[in-house]
Amino acid sequence: MLMINTSDMGLMVHIISLMCVLISVQFLATSASLKTYIIHVESPNQFDGSTQFSTTSSVSNEDLDSWYLSFMPKRPIMEASSSSTKEAPRLIYSYHNILTGFAAKLSAEDVKSMEKKAGFISATPQKILPLHTTHTPNFLGLYQNTGFWKDSNFGKGVIIGMLDTGIMPDHPSFSDDGMPPPPAKWKGKCEFDTSVCNNKLIGARFFQVTDGETGDGAPIDTNGHGTHTASTAAGNYVAGANVFDNANGTAVGVAPLAHLAIYRVCGGYGCSESAILAAMDVAIDDGVDILSLSLGGRSKAFSVDSIAIGAFRAMERGILVSCSAGNRGPMDGSTTNEAPWILTVGASTIDRKIGSTAVLGNNVQLDGESLYQPKDFPSIQYPIYFPGVNQDESDVDRFCSEFSTNVTEVKGKIVVCEVGVIRNTEKGSNVKAAGGVGMIIFNSEEYGYSTRAETHVLPTVHITYADRKKLIAYVNSTSSPMAAISFKGTIIGDEHAPQVAYFSSRGPSQASPGILKPDIIGPGVNILAAWYKSVENITNTKSTFNVISGTSMSCPHLSGVAALLKSAHPDWSPAAIKSAIMTTADLVNIAKNPIEDERQLPADVFAIGSGHVNPSRANKPGLIYDISPKDYIPYLCGLNYSNKDIGVIVGRKVKCSKKYSITESQLNYPSFAILFGSSVQKYTRTLTNVGEANSVYTAKVDALEGVKITVNPNTLKFSKINQKLTYEITFTKLSSTSTNTRMSQGSVAWISSKYIVRSPIAAIFGSVSRVTGT
Repeated sequence: MLMINTSDMGLMVHIISLMCVLISVQFLATSASLKTYIIHVESPNQFDGSTQFSTTSSVSNEDLDSWYLSFMPKRPIMEASSSSTKEAPRLIYSYHNILTGFAAKLSAEDVKSMEKKAGFISATPQKILPLHTTHTPNFLGLYQNTGFWKDSNFGKGVIIGMLDTGIMPDHPSFSDDGMPPPPAKWKGKCEFDTSVCNNKLIGARFFQVTDGETGDGAPIDTNGHGTHTASTAAGNYVAGANVFDNANGTAVGVAPLAHLAIYRVCGGYGCSESAILAAMDVAIDDGVDILSLSLGGRSKAFSVDSIAIGAFRAMERGILVSCSAGNRGPMDGSTTNEAPWILTVGASTIDRKIGSTAVLGNNVQLDGESLYQPKDFPSIQYPIYFPGVNQDESDVDRFCSEFSTNVTEVKGKIVVCEVGVIRNTEKGSNVKAAGGVGMIIFNSEEYGYSTRAETHVLPTVHITYADRKKLIAYVNSTSSPMAAISFKGTIIGDEHAPQVAYFSSRGPSQASPGILKPDIIGPGVNILAAWYKSVENITNTKSTFNVISGTSMSCPHLSGVAALLKSAHPDWSPAAIKSAIMTTADLVNIAKNPIEDERQLPADVFAIGSGHVNPSRANKPGLIYDISPKDYIPYLCGLNYSNKDIGVIVGRKVKCSKKYSITESQLNYPSFAILFGSSVQKYTRTLTNVGEANSVYTAKVDALEGVKITVNPNTLKFSKINQKLTYEITFTKLSSTSTNTRMSQGSVAWISSKYIVRSPIAAIFGSVSRVTGT
């Protein structure tokens, strides 16, 4: 027995107390230094090195979990036994389908220790990725009980997995009226009360949100973004949908009989890579057919791009992955989600506007948009306060982000604000708080003709860059500028639609410049869809909607179109569905002029990709460019990735060589991006007949400036369905091509008596930016 002198007892207690404090401080410091890492490791089984691209035998999930745990650091006894700290588990996610690896909270020392273990590949700190409809189905040519909508059975039997901010499950857009039960293959879960899920909303899961927040552990949407995108893709019919009595009609998603599986991976601070991977991993087992991701970061090499890695594994299982192209336009090279196995979607306008007009004191009318249109606002003229009229870059008031010195100038006036710095709706809140009665928002040059209908808090008109010049000229012409604001409600038939939205990210791709991105554009401006709460502060209804814009809105439109095609053609691969969408896209607007960009100039292929989606034509493409999963491996070798990096993407060991490498443009893609390193480029493409058995197609080239194109053979004769025929296309740079020419564009189309199968071409001269890492 240990004997302690009572005279030393006080000292002993003090020492023990001090030790506890030191241990606690050390633990807290350790916890604070932990970061979430995504760890890639080799598979625990042995690879067969005798083949060029080795395959793996089946490994159970339990064996994988044990393998992953063997990499985890051993926790100190005091840390492991501490009950007061309530530390979250260090191992966050074990991935079984999407990659060989796991996500864990680790210190830098933990990672260094892990790097020494056999089978370790890489450890990357996770990034937080940002989030990127009553009329749009009709705008897309989808009409009830006729045409493609009817032929595709409205997406019946298809499951769309939505990775987003969750869902408001009791919204009427997610009613299962008229819905069949989910397919027998469905294995997902409903983490709501089981009574909440139904034949429309067949599953909902929550994944840990970002490190900066803990979340509520439920798939409930407290942001609105996820509810909006889910109802856009596959919402049920809801009559009387509107916001502030505008855009009134029956709201319905693109694929109203498709089922929805919800994966909440985003919180208030964004979307964590580890959660995105975990959701994709689970979605594969759940049995989804389409994955829709309206989120993403900056362009990066595919080997460090979590979405690209997850999408590859999903594609291997026959799942089409649809992603937003990003909202960093109109800057060149701003696209994200660029992998060729992803459908990359840019944003365009629809032909509906929610009109408001500023009537100046000289009777000039400046037409714009606003969703908020109060019926009791006087039509009288008010004084104008225009803090940015002199275009002084130092004038902080021009963005209406604050009114530091001129609050008295605002009261009782219509205030003119420039776009940028803060949200347009925040500008209105600032103007109203300072006593302003109305607001005119004008575009900078980069925003051009793109305007938005938004839920403002006071009468507003959002005008174009061109009308900004008229406004400035008027204000400078008089000492007492005046204006009135009037409202025109919902206006259908804008002949410039579809027009590329200013924010829609542009190519060329920096991850793979030899692949033309974006692939397609679709409706993404002023889209009405379900919302998680009333923006009008109405408390007696759950039928709440909002109008918002972004490539986040265009992505679910294409996810819905893909679901329709999957329902109509269940045997089509993801690449076949992509090809059908791309080769049948529209190139003209309602006025039959070439699709325009935000400046109302003809949009180039780096803005529109193949063009604007035409669902009905995509249902009957005639021919398709198909790509099998194994075809991407020579393409990745051609990007000069290491064998290890390609192994991370494809999930097995790869040994590249010249024999098994191809250039980017050699991939059997439905579009062409030609990098003129040498003056002559030759490529082959293979077309599969999905139209009529006996059919003849002739090549037609839309010539590119400075490039000669030859196609051999010039005619393809098919004798049966699913027959494959190959052609060679040669691009020769002409000596007369100007050294100042950055890019030239054109197309090659295969035309039969019934079908036109068109592929856009971008010829890129000179060097291009290419990302090589994070």
